[in-house]
Amino acid sequence: MKLTKERIVDAGMAVFAAVGYQNLSMRQVADRLDTHAGSLYYHVRGKDELLALMADRVCRRAYDGGTEALAALPPTATWQDRIEAQATALRRSIKQHPGGAQLLAESPATLSTGALALMERLLRTLVDAGLPADHCGIAADTLLSHVTGFVLQEQNQFTVPPPVTAELHTSLREQFPLLMGSRVPRLSQEEKFTRSVRLLCAGFEAVS
Repeated sequence: MKLTKERIVDAGMAVFAAVGYQNLSMRQVADRLDTHAGSLYYHVRGKDELLALMADRVCRRAYDGGTEALAALPPTATWQDRIEAQATALRRSIKQHPGGAQLLAESPATLSTGALALMERLLRTLVDAGLPADHCGIAADTLLSHVTGFVLQEQNQFTVPPPVTAELHTSLREQFPLLMGSRVPRLSQEEKFTRSVRLLCAGFEAVS
């Protein structure tokens, strides 16, 4: 099968899912494609460019997911609804790629049209909502950082939680009564994410 940039990105994503950001190498990608590493450089200049292309793919798919989510909103949807739809689509897209949050957080700072499209649409939503222009850039960047960080924590959670004995739990409740007590509700990840985005939007609105 002909070697193409798309196939190299496919292989890169698969290798990344298996070995992570730091351990990914062009040789491993070449091995997955059953070719020599030198052949890859006709299409991709090196690991940094490959990682940037992989991050761009995640962003583009997130953008497409956001487009579908926005189209499904009713005409009466608020700007907060539109922000939530975009944030939820981005989270879903990142989670579809093992290590996707780490990829976005650590990928080289190169010009990515996929990432720029996500930021542009968030900015447009905030500007159209009437938020001060000097706050919109920070707000959009905060939203993207929040979603990436939220998924990074989700993807880095232990598969098996550490054991907590009754004695340890009692001790922890005495040291951290708010965190471990009943006053702070225990929420699902879905509910926690939704509430966190709504809290951010409430903060943005408060300075408008």
